[in-house]
Amino acid sequence: MSNREPTIGDYLLKKLESYGIDHIFGIPGDYIVQFFGMIEQSPIQHIGTTREDTAGFAADAYARTNGMGVVCVTYGVGGLSMINSITAAYAEKSPLVVISGGPGIQERTEGALLHHTGKNFFTQQRIYEEITVASSLLDEPFTAFNEIDRVLDAVYWHKRPGYIELPRDMVSMHGSVYQRPSTYERDSDPEILDAALDNAIAYINQSDNPVILAGVELHRFGFRDKLLRLAEEKQIPVVTTLLGKSVMPEAHPLYLGIYGGAMGRTEITTLVETSDCLITLGAFMTDVNLGIYTANLARSRSVYATSDKISVCYSTYEDVTFEDFLDGLCTPQLTRRPEANLEWVLEVSDPFVMEPERALTVQRLFQHLNQFLHDGLTVIPDVGDSLWGAADLRLPEQTDFISLAYYTSMGFAIPAAIGAQLGKPNSRPLVIVGDGAFQMTGTELSTTIRYGLNPIILVLNNQGYGTMRPLLEGHFNDVENWRYTRVPDLLGAGSAFAVRTEGEFDTAMKAALTDTQHFVLIEAALDKSDMSPALTRLAEQVSKKV
Repeated sequence: MSNREPTIGDYLLKKLESYGIDHIFGIPGDYIVQFFGMIEQSPIQHIGTTREDTAGFAADAYARTNGMGVVCVTYGVGGLSMINSITAAYAEKSPLVVISGGPGIQERTEGALLHHTGKNFFTQQRIYEEITVASSLLDEPFTAFNEIDRVLDAVYWHKRPGYIELPRDMVSMHGSVYQRPSTYERDSDPEILDAALDNAIAYINQSDNPVILAGVELHRFGFRDKLLRLAEEKQIPVVTTLLGKSVMPEAHPLYLGIYGGAMGRTEITTLVETSDCLITLGAFMTDVNLGIYTANLARSRSVYATSDKISVCYSTYEDVTFEDFLDGLCTPQLTRRPEANLEWVLEVSDPFVMEPERALTVQRLFQHLNQFLHDGLTVIPDVGDSLWGAADLRLPEQTDFISLAYYTSMGFAIPAAIGAQLGKPNSRPLVIVGDGAFQMTGTELSTTIRYGLNPIILVLNNQGYGTMRPLLEGHFNDVENWRYTRVPDLLGAGSAFAVRTEGEFDTAMKAALTDTQHFVLIEAALDKSDMSPALTRLAEQVSKKV
């Protein structure tokens, strides 16, 4: 083996650079500190967080805005602390690479009790095999480069996390030249593709009222323009899932809103469920997206296309890529629809009129917030009414929406703001978070100061876990009422407002949009029993099951 070949650590960093990685999130430890030293000497910037799980959430949001994210931690206490955030990334198809340090290969002798080790040396990798699309222990210099390529390739194509365990005595070992290209091309079988498109086009052409149900994969694979082209060329109306919100410009006349079974507006539910051809593109059929399974969608009248599956009614097609199928629908053979009357579906509400002395309510707070949205924002709601209330926001064309709308883990939004702003520096995060979720990960506001970030943090203070109260009330739903406006004093930067009325909220939001130096926190006091209309509908459905 020639020492002219790069070390395993150097090769891994160069490959990450080739995928557009400019930042690596994580916390050092003795099993990975040598690799951290290499990061310091590379063009990639290390972003330190206060906890490993929040590093995972930040890297997830970075992946959603940048195309791929990376998180790097030590073995055991670091890697196992991230299980929840990496599971979220797997569930929602976020292309995230986990790099974990590990005991050296020479240290892994029988009976050795090394710190941070659980059941045995392979426990962590086995766990990650359950929540990643590919994993590898780099225990052999001859195969290390190939293994790095294999994992990164899988993350790139499947848009799901991958796991690389880097033993500390392998970081500076010289590897061998890789044996295959790092990212191969995926092609459709031409005959099967033609058959799938012929069937789909014929089915759509014979339908009277087709509707596109667009989902999050259009975000992940960068296919938003393809959706817009298809909708405009063929004049087919579009609804999205909650997880896919913002994949279609929400001011577009063909965009009608979010479909979520009985959780959604009656007009959209009627439109989708009476369509004789539902064209589902890149959507996950999760319980949340389906309104806790209140949706009534028949396979017999659907065209369904994701990165995993292409089907037309009861016919399924293998060896057809999602991209080729999408491109193939934009053909003259697919008939342009006559302009349909969709006014009965559109939500027409009276313009919001602020009442300065009126106490804040969830519904009116989000109606008011809608007036402050502009193209320079990325909206990041946490779980609970932060998410359900935000579903009704009407986003400007260039405003992204990032949420854990399927996995629904509390505490995602504030660390996600770090990754989102680093992944898309020209956009400012607007975080909407409940008081319970803030108390889980609010310490990451310290990280925003450290790296010069400036999110707006809207804390919905309803004195506890508002999503749980309608299911079963009890003291277990309460949280301690922090003095949230003192957070800037604790952290040494930032500003904060406490608001109870619509007038105070209006003043605070205008000040927050003007103050771009550091984070701005707005604590909105709400009645503990107040809920958005969407959460009310959700609670009715979930309470039947619990």
